[in-house]
Amino acid sequence: MSAPEHYDCDVLVIGSGAAGLAAAVTAAHHGLKVIVAEKHHQLGGTSAWSGGWLWVPGNPLAVAEGQLETPGAVEQYLRQQLATAQLDDRVQAYLEQGPRMVDFFQRHTHVQFYSGSRMPDMHEGPGAALGGRSLCAQPFDGRRLGPWLHRLRPPLDLISLGGMGIAGGMDLGHFFNATRSVKSALYVARRLARHGCGRLLHGRGLHLVNGNALVARLLRSALDLQVQVRTHSAALALLVDGHRVVGARLSTGPVRARCGVVLAAGGFAHDRQRMSEVFGHDNHLSAAPAENTGDGIRLGEMAGGVVPALPNGAAWAPVSRVMCGAGHTSTAQAFPHLMDRAKPGFIAVRDDGRRFTNEADSYHDFMQALFAADPADRQPHCWLICDHRALRRYGLGAARPFPLPTWGLRRRGYLIKARSVAQLAERCGIDAAALHATVQRFNQQARQGHDDDFHRGASAYNRAQGEATHRPNPSLGELARGPFYAVKLEPGSLGTFMGLATDRQARVLDAQGLVVDGLYAVGNDMASIMGGHYPSGGITLGPAMTFGHLAGLSLAADAVRVSGNAAPCRRSSRDDVPCSARH
Repeated sequence: MSAPEHYDCDVLVIGSGAAGLAAAVTAAHHGLKVIVAEKHHQLGGTSAWSGGWLWVPGNPLAVAEGQLETPGAVEQYLRQQLATAQLDDRVQAYLEQGPRMVDFFQRHTHVQFYSGSRMPDMHEGPGAALGGRSLCAQPFDGRRLGPWLHRLRPPLDLISLGGMGIAGGMDLGHFFNATRSVKSALYVARRLARHGCGRLLHGRGLHLVNGNALVARLLRSALDLQVQVRTHSAALALLVDGHRVVGARLSTGPVRARCGVVLAAGGFAHDRQRMSEVFGHDNHLSAAPAENTGDGIRLGEMAGGVVPALPNGAAWAPVSRVMCGAGHTSTAQAFPHLMDRAKPGFIAVRDDGRRFTNEADSYHDFMQALFAADPADRQPHCWLICDHRALRRYGLGAARPFPLPTWGLRRRGYLIKARSVAQLAERCGIDAAALHATVQRFNQQARQGHDDDFHRGASAYNRAQGEATHRPNPSLGELARGPFYAVKLEPGSLGTFMGLATDRQARVLDAQGLVVDGLYAVGNDMASIMGGHYPSGGITLGPAMTFGHLAGLSLAADAVRVSGNAAPCRRSSRDDVPCSARH
C-alpha cells in the first residue's frame, strides 16, 4: 500500500493498562498526538485489579530516604535469580532507566508513589535487599477523573469489600485489627462510611488505592495531555506500508499513526489455544481480565514479530474457584490466594495429607512446588486449611473475616467446614491419618517458632507476609481450635510472561533480530525481561511502566526521522542509525 496522506495521530497505543498509559503519557508529554484504543468498555486492564506495586531498584524515593543500593548488589541478585552469568541488554536498560522513569512521572504527571521501604525481596541470597526497591501508587480521589471515573475498571469484586479496594500495609492492618483495637475500628468505620457515601452519590467508591489508583493517576495525566482515549475499540489488524507499521484497523474504524503503534493489550491469559500450545492444557483459571486474549501478540506476529519460549510462561498463582451468579448464568471466577497462606494458623496439603512446600513463599514459588510435587498430574490441586480462629481473623479466600458471614460459601461447597481434622479430611477426600500427623507436627513446630520441614517464617519475605504481632514467629501459628475449614486451590495465573521479542527501547524484533519498524510492545505483550522468573513483587508493573516510558521516548525521538524525506527502513536492534546511513 502507498503511504497514507492523512494521519489520525502520531502514536496509537493498543491497550489501557499501566504499560500502555505510561507510553501514551510519555509520548504526549513530548508533544506527540496520541490515541489509546481499549477493546473493553472500561479502562485499566489487569493493572486496575493489581496491587499496584512496582519493583524499581535505586528509585528516587529510596534514595531520598537514604536507602542507597550497594554497587553491583541488584545485578548480583538478578544474576542469581535469573540463573545467568550475564544480564541481557533489556535488564540493564531497566536497571538504568527505571529510576529515571519514576522521576519523570513524579515530576511531570499526576502519578505519585509511596516508598515500599520495608518490602523485602522475595528470596534470600547475594544482593537481596530487605527494602527500598518497591513502590506503590498513592491513593487517588476518584472525583478528579470527572465522568471518566465510570470508565475506570473497578477493583476485582472477589477481593474487594463491596467494591472498596484495601491497600497493603497500614490500611490492611487496620481491617485485620478492627475487632481488636478501638483505633482500628474507628479507622475502618470511616473508610466504610466514605465508601458508602461514594457509592450512594457517585455509583462507586472514590478513595482509589493500589492498581486502581495507579491507573487513575495515569489516566488523569493522559487526559490533561489531550490523549484521545477510545473504549469499545478492539484492534483487528495492523496497517503496514512496506516494512513499516503505520496504524491499525480497529473495530471502530482504521487509525493511522505517523510515528508508530504500541502493543499493550495485556498478554494471553485467556487465549485458550495459545495456553494449550504453551502449557499443554487450557484448564487453568486466570485472575486476569477475560479480555486478555492475546490480541497484541497475534498482531505482532502477523507483522513479523516472534515470541521466544520461556521456562515459565506465566505468573503462576494458586486460585480458588468461586461460582458467581445463579443457575445457567453462573460463572467460575478465580480468587487469587496471595496473602492468607502466610498467616498464622494456615497450612496447605495435597490429597495425601502432607505439606509440600513453604506456604509463606511467593505465589509463583508456591505453584512451582505444587507442579513439582507430581509432574505427571494433569490437574494438580491442594487444600488450604485453617482453624476457626485464623478464619475469623484473616479470612480464607473468598470467605471474609469476622463479622462477615460464611454460610453462603459453605452452602455452595466453596468453603468446607468440619468439627475435627479427621472429619475435614473425610469431606475433602484427604488421607485422614496423614493429615492428623501433619497437623500435629506443624503445631509442635509452630509453638517452637521454627519450621524444620520447609523453613517457613525463616526469610524476611515470609515474616513480612505473616502477622507482625504474632509470636514467636510471625508466619507460624497452630491449627488448634475447631471447627476447621478448607478451600481447594488450583493452578491459576495473574498474567503471562511470554510475549514478543523486543529491544531495550521496546521495539518489536523479528526472527533475525531486526526491528519491525514502527511497532513497539510493552507490558505482558512484551517478553518478560525476567525470563519467566519471579525475583520480587512488582516485577510486572515495574518493567511495564519503564518500557512503556522508554517506548514513548523512542517514539518522540523517532518523530523527526519519520517526518523527514528519507524512507523508513529496517534496522538492527543494536544500532539506532537508519539503514541508508549505514550503507
